[in-house]
Amino acid sequence: MKKAILVIDVQNEYFTGKLPVTHPAGSLDNILRVMDTATAKQIPVIVIQHTAAREDSATFLKGTAEWELHPEVAKRPRDLLIEKNLPGSFTGTPLDDWLREHAIDSVVITGYMTQMCCDTTARQAFHRGYSVEFLSDATATLSVRNEGGSVTDEELHRAILVTQSMRFSRVLSAAEWLANL
Repeated sequence: MKKAILVIDVQNEYFTGKLPVTHPAGSLDNILRVMDTATAKQIPVIVIQHTAAREDSATFLKGTAEWELHPEVAKRPRDLLIEKNLPGSFTGTPLDDWLREHAIDSVVITGYMTQMCCDTTARQAFHRGYSVEFLSDATATLSVRNEGGSVTDEELHRAILVTQSMRFSRVLSAAEWLANL
């Protein structure tokens, strides 16, 4: 299988903005380690950056400090940078075409947030026929409280990993993934 790493929305919004990720700890370090190893092994790295579709959005406003890629991700090599406006990295972007042009048949999911853009992108990839690996500690989330109820960061993360593993993805840690290269 020919793999590509998807680094989804590792932007300042999740560190210094309104949506700080909290679980699991160390996710950024794992993302960076996966990126560095992929680059060294000539596995394509695709960085995806979320941009708010509306100018009055409270988060991910293009041009703001929070919209910027995390500095550690921004300074690393990448094969492609994709800007998206919806949770799925395939929706309205050149991602699928680029993967097919490069004969990629497997994607590795890293980034933020586990239950939103990572989950959606993994499902989209599966629906398009890609093999998907979802890195449990190179993705992360936060606790949520809204009209639907509340859930802790750990519960939310675990629920998505269990669901991904049921049908869509092979779920493994960054260390397991690196050991299998």
